[in-house]
Amino acid sequence: MALKRYITEMGMGVDVHGGDYTKAAKRAVSDAIRHSSLNFFPVLNKSPDDMRITVKLGAAAPDEIDRAAVAAELPYGQVTVEPEVGGLNIPADNGRDLMVIVNAAVLVCFDE
Repeated sequence: MALKRYITEMGMGVDVHGGDYTKAAKRAVSDAIRHSSLNFFPVLNKSPDDMRITVKLGAAAPDEIDRAAVAAELPYGQVTVEPEVGGLNIPADNGRDLMVIVNAAVLVCFDE
């Protein structure tokens, strides 16, 4: 079977103090799905658990993202988290703090 994409949602998350990439990534995923209400499952003869979800993340330090913690932000489906280089780091003027910005694309597919 081939996967067919039905939904693409985008979001942005920020950890304002502390440079926590996972916190910013979780906020980006929450931002992406916060306004979604998916009601087409019966039409496709699918359930929410049939979703194959890919979360693409852009972060300055992608290896610092806890993939399992980000995947847990999504209540249904089989989730794969793919961090890559992107996002933005904003150091504090005094150099003692770091703001990190992570971008997310949440791609929802079904086996067809």
